[in-house]
Amino acid sequence: MKPYSELLSRMVTELEPSGIRKFFDILGDMKDVISLTVGQPDFVTPWHIREAGIKSLEEGRTYYTSNSGLSELRGEISSYLSRRFGLKYDPTSEITVTVGGSEAIDIAIRTVCNPGDEVIIPVPCFVCYEPLVKSAGGVPVLLETKLCDNFKIKPDELSALITERTKLLILPYPNNPTGAVMTGEELEKIAEVLRGTDILILSDEIYAELTYERRHVSIASLDEMRERTILVSGFSKAYAMTGWRLGYVCAPAPITHELFKLHQYSIMCAPVTSQYAAVEALRSGDSDIETMKAEYNRRRRYLLSGLRELGIDCFTPEGAFYVWPDIRKFGLSSEKFCERLLYEGGVAIVPGTAFGKCGEGFARISYAYSVKHLMMALDKIGAFVESLRGEK
Repeated sequence: MKPYSELLSRMVTELEPSGIRKFFDILGDMKDVISLTVGQPDFVTPWHIREAGIKSLEEGRTYYTSNSGLSELRGEISSYLSRRFGLKYDPTSEITVTVGGSEAIDIAIRTVCNPGDEVIIPVPCFVCYEPLVKSAGGVPVLLETKLCDNFKIKPDELSALITERTKLLILPYPNNPTGAVMTGEELEKIAEVLRGTDILILSDEIYAELTYERRHVSIASLDEMRERTILVSGFSKAYAMTGWRLGYVCAPAPITHELFKLHQYSIMCAPVTSQYAAVEALRSGDSDIETMKAEYNRRRRYLLSGLRELGIDCFTPEGAFYVWPDIRKFGLSSEKFCERLLYEGGVAIVPGTAFGKCGEGFARISYAYSVKHLMMALDKIGAFVESLRGEK
């Protein structure tokens, strides 16, 4: 038999593993390391949400649901998006419940992309977009966002990348890893570039509830944008429901009709227990969102202040739960800085290059951890950077 390298798909074998997981997996063999790597809330899913899931099991609700998800849940998603963000989606024809936001992103990209289609991806960004575009036969076109622009998309730079083959713009705001947020006025300038084109938008709004300076604005709420937008979101971040693996994708009915096929054949339906829990989250979870967001904001301010006291420059994030410190002054690559911090300082963070080559010189630190956890980490980071200064 031929070697596996010749038998397996070249498209798959050429994909790079996640740089986030590389550092996270190392921790399994290490003791006394403080990890600030994973974007997972340290909150337990609120009890009333867990109780709804438990009740569904006790009542024997363990069967398949509709492929699109419980009609009750789709109705609640529709009401939630209208109540919180002023968006209108028909629960019967424009909403599909998915296995996490990740599945939603995957089927959205595969529904849109033909081989050779170009997809504009702002970087640095979450690790999945570029591999999923490649796996769909698309061509990633990277739009580098910069510190001097607060890591936001500039309309002229977007316009310069558009060609006759451009099919899709991925809009990942609030942004992972930078924490950047785009305002309604800034999104309007992006919308102006797209009006008059046939370019679609994949708007990843998984962190929509975690903004600290202003309310989130969806580009789908702007004139002429809803009909070209595929909105992806979920329950992991806002409701501390990462392990429940539940998300959703909203789009105009003709798009939903097509992406539904991929969902139907690959997944069948999302976990039923998670769906019943999500109904409760949407009905009664607004106060949970506000409580957790207030705590994240406290941690955000604490971590920013602590890093700056250590002499580490840091962009001020306005959303999500990450900070994006600038580590260029230490004279090490992002990878080397994070490796040495891990092995010498006992703190795990993620090198900026895990989120694209333009992340060189930066790192991502998650503050989805307690203040006590952050305090201990800052002490160790402080000792480590002091040792680096002593080497000069």
